[in-house]
Amino acid sequence: MNIISSIILGIVEGLTEFLPVSSTFHLIVASRLLGLPSTEFIKMFEVVIQGAAIGAIALLYLKTLFRDRQLFINVVWSFIPTAIVGFLLQKIIKNIFFETTWLMLVMFVAVGLVFLLIEFMIKRGFLAPHKNYSELTRNQSLLIGLAQATSVIPGVSRAGSIIITMLILGYKREESAKYTFMLSLPTIAAASLLDLYQGRELLAGSSTNLMVLVVGSLVSLFVAYFVVKWLIRYLSVHTLEIFGWYRLAVALILVFLKVLP
Repeated sequence: MNIISSIILGIVEGLTEFLPVSSTFHLIVASRLLGLPSTEFIKMFEVVIQGAAIGAIALLYLKTLFRDRQLFINVVWSFIPTAIVGFLLQKIIKNIFFETTWLMLVMFVAVGLVFLLIEFMIKRGFLAPHKNYSELTRNQSLLIGLAQATSVIPGVSRAGSIIITMLILGYKREESAKYTFMLSLPTIAAASLLDLYQGRELLAGSSTNLMVLVVGSLVSLFVAYFVVKWLIRYLSVHTLEIFGWYRLAVALILVFLKVLP
């Protein structure tokens, strides 16, 4: 990997980490389009720059999280199921989920269809999202954590799984997005630090690897900051339909171009 590739992947990560479109899926596809091999360093790079993206959340929401005791407790409850699943399935996630392209594509399309179904149900009055995240209960927080755990499969999307669950529970789109942001702090930080620790030898022996990781991380942080601010404004007046149609369109293009599966 070179600096140009790291910048491109940093942009892709920053754009997609907090949108409900699966950043991992986009990073894997982008890596293939760039002709990058599926090495241990590339896998680590893709996880660590996700951790860099949460710097944007730290800048925007860290004070909110620590000032609101109940919110902090809810985030902890939501983090627990994800941490357990991520720790137990770590090898499966990297060696099977990250390599099984047909599964990624199926999940990418399936979540897009769920977005469209959810918005249809809202329009028809079957769902009425009106609550703020401050109304979350412990059981709901745990359920959200379980939903987030499904995002270990590339294509699902951590943000997407959380927003879908919270909409079903009656929470507003923008409130669901905000909770997604704050839950990303412990979730992505833990995954990134673990990967960084386990892959420390890949960095210690190569100044080039360290440089591309730093560059990709900084680009990811910068882009993610503006995406987060945009998404809250967007969801306050728009639906999730655009993300559902986007998923379907991208899947068709990738199959047509034979990038996936």
